[in-house]
Formats: sequence, structure tokens, C-alpha cells
Amino acid sequence: MAKGQILPLIVFAIFVGIGILKVGGERAALLVKFFGAAAEVCYKIIGIVMDFAPYGVFCLLLPVVCKNGHAVLLPLPLLSVISCVAVGGVLHAVLVYSALAKAWGGHTPLQFFKGISEAIMIAFTTCSSAATLPINMKNCQENLGVSREVTSFVLPLGATINMDGTALYMGVCSLFVANVYGVDISAGQMGMIILTGTLASIGTAGVPGAGLIMLAMVLTTVGLPMEGLALVAGIDRVLDMFRTTLNITGDAAVTIVMDEEEKNFARRAA
Repeated sequence: MAKGQILPLIVFAIFVGIGILKVGGERAALLVKFFGAAAEVCYKIIGIVMDFAPYGVFCLLLPVVCKNGHAVLLPLPLLSVISCVAVGGVLHAVLVYSALAKAWGGHTPLQFFKGISEAIMIAFTTCSSAATLPINMKNCQENLGVSREVTSFVLPLGATINMDGTALYMGVCSLFVANVYGVDISAGQMGMIILTGTLASIGTAGVPGAGLIMLAMVLTTVGLPMEGLALVAGIDRVLDMFRTTLNITGDAAVTIVMDEEEKNFARRAA
């Protein structure tokens, strides 16, 4: 932690989780409550940091512009990042998530997206998976026919750990920062971005701006300049709209899959 090496920390956290599961009982429950409370404190700290973020972004951005010129602030490079995240999110939602809804739940892409349209609009405007959770549960139950038992378990869990949109955002922004600073990304670094971005996205809080904090960890892991974070911070709110929308869409698709698997299990048991 002192050296900012995030990947070993994530691996250690995974082994701690495995150890807690193996211990079980009251002793493990006490530790789970401790980490749960610590997570809530971290969310509040992130909220405070994001309140002061505009001042920090200005201070970070000033030396970047002085060194690289005003061209880094032109709309075209930043628009390309927004477009890449948006197109990637749409393709992932249509090709992967709607396909899952069709294969397991029998819903056409139009039925699937229409069924969760209210949740999509809330996610796009609030940029918060946590705030969208009640609407997503309502849409899945009433419009997609998912049981209340499945939605009550899968969707809250998905809002915590299923962050495909955030992982996509981290990859695109890491490549953007590398391109701005003229850093050649090796195959090993590319693999590290994918691995670290995926693992870091699992622990991202479902609140606006949390992905930017995790992006800093990914940049540090692959040795990219932290100053590049200021460039992304200026458009992070727009990017947050797309990644949050993809996150809750994935939650709904996986909920359909799990509901159908539960029904199949019940049929076999009967």
C-alpha cells in the first residue's frame, strides 16, 4: 500500500475473503461487519474528495497544459474518448447483454431494453448504480418477469461488483492518457490494464465519480503519468453516464439468467 502497488493489494484482499468464508460463524461475521462499516466510511470519504475535485483538477491540469500546449484541451481528443466509451458500451449491451436475455429469458433485444428503459434513464441521469437499484428491481420484476427472490439477491450484489462499464472506461482512458503522453504500451502492460481494471472495477463504489478514483490506481499500476487523470476528470461526468448505464444493464441481464437457472433447478428437483 505504501508503494501504491494495487494489484498485490487486490490479490491479498481476495485471499482475505476466502479466509473469512472458510472460518465462518460468528467470528467471520464480526470481520464482515467491520469491513462493511469500513467500506461505508470509504464511500463518505470519496464523496468529500469529489466535492473538492474541481480544485484539484485545476491544479493538476495547469502544468499539463503548460507542458503539452492547449491542444490537449481541444474538443476532438476528448470527444474521441467519449465516443469510444459510448460505442463500446452500446456494443457490449447489445451484443452481450441482450443476447443473454434472449438466450435465457426469451426476451428480444427490444423487449429487454424497453423493459428496463426506466432504470436506464435513471442511471444515465444520476450516474449512480445504488440510486438506480430500486427502479431496476421494479423493472425486472414487473416488465421482465423475474421473481422477487432473485432480484432481491442478484441486483444488490450486481450493483456492488458487476461494473463492466467501469472496466471498459478504465481501459479506454488508460490508452488515452498513454497516447497524450506518447507512452508506448507493451502487450504486458495492456494485459495489466485489463486485469487491474477488471479487478478494480469490482471494488468500485456505486456512486458518481468513484470510477475516477479507481482509474488513478490503474494508471499507477502500469506506470502512466498521474497528471493525465486531470484530462479525464474534465469529462468524467459524461463518461460516468455511459458506464453506469452499462453497469445496470448488465445487472438486469444477469438477473434474467439467474432467474431462469433457478426455475430450471426447481423443475429438475421436482
